[in-house]
Amino acid sequence: MKNLGATLGAILLIGLAAFGWYRSGFDSAIQKDEAVKSSWAQVENQLQRRNDLIPNLVSTVKGFAAQEKSILTEITKLRSQWGEAKTIPDKIENAEAVSSAISRLLLVAENYPQLKSDQNFLALQSQLEGTENRIAVERMRYNEAVRDFNAYRRTFFGRYFAVQANINEAAVYFQAEEKAKQVPQVSF
Repeated sequence: MKNLGATLGAILLIGLAAFGWYRSGFDSAIQKDEAVKSSWAQVENQLQRRNDLIPNLVSTVKGFAAQEKSILTEITKLRSQWGEAKTIPDKIENAEAVSSAISRLLLVAENYPQLKSDQNFLALQSQLEGTENRIAVERMRYNEAVRDFNAYRRTFFGRYFAVQANINEAAVYFQAEEKAKQVPQVSF
């Protein structure tokens, strides 16, 4: 009888340890997935802030640079496409396109001395630059969360727990466009 109680106690202890291990692994998969989602939400917040600034910037530049209509039209179109993008890869692609168009717009603004001295433009440019910096920070944090999650998913038990938690896809990284990897040409 004494051995039966010890055996049952050992089986119960092993069962509890196995349950604790399973729950810990399962919870880790959920937490890492939520960290990716939370980080992405922060990226979206900053991208939305930028999209909210764009109409003001476009309106300010329109008054000075009417002939640069194609860039202004492209930025407006890309801004509206942001809301239509449903998947994270689509949103990443749109965000990169908006960044590129805004960079071109700011380069165009350099050709208009009156615009460069306009207080509204300077304030918007400063806000936009701050937002771009925030976007860069949030992208970095997002990529770190993606790296952590994807590395966990690639481990032997991590893959098992991710499948158990119904998290079957790896998260997508933000990556620089090919154009951004090229060294810019500067001529005087």
